[in-house]
Amino acid sequence: MKTLGENKAIELLKEVRERFRSTVKTRYETRAKDCGTCEVRGSCCVDEHFVNVHISSLEAAAIKKSVKEMPEAMRRRVIKKAGAESKRFKDEAGTDSFYFTYSCPLYDRNKGCLVHKSAKPLPCINHACYEKKEDLPPERLLESAERQVGVLNSRVYGNAWTLEPIPVWISRFFVDNWP
Repeated sequence: MKTLGENKAIELLKEVRERFRSTVKTRYETRAKDCGTCEVRGSCCVDEHFVNVHISSLEAAAIKKSVKEMPEAMRRRVIKKAGAESKRFKDEAGTDSFYFTYSCPLYDRNKGCLVHKSAKPLPCINHACYEKKEDLPPERLLESAERQVGVLNSRVYGNAWTLEPIPVWISRFFVDNWP
């Protein structure tokens, strides 16, 4: 398998995300509740008892790039929130990360998803408030996009890539280097 540089892979990841977003938006989101009508804006993103999104090394690299480009005050808030969630996870040592739920540090109640256009993870794109189970996008759609992302990860990192919760990645990238 031909290797890829991380920056090129992030560009290809964006293409995968955009194709996936387009399919979800045109075929499924029309049957979902409009997020703008939600009583508590962003509740599905900040509910620390619900959110359990794990992202790959490459998706984390794309988020890292986006966080670095944020205005300093916003970047600090994201890093602080991620650090608090990551600490909570570490305090629950021995817990399988797939049972770890958290409030997404990339969501701002006033602005929405801070990486919506630049690095929004596939599971977040896939999520919407559907009233009927049959209206949900089929699991195979997300799985197919995730396989494509897995191939990109392998081309960049070989076997040295992993899935981790968003706050863990952000903390790993920024907390040790906190200015």
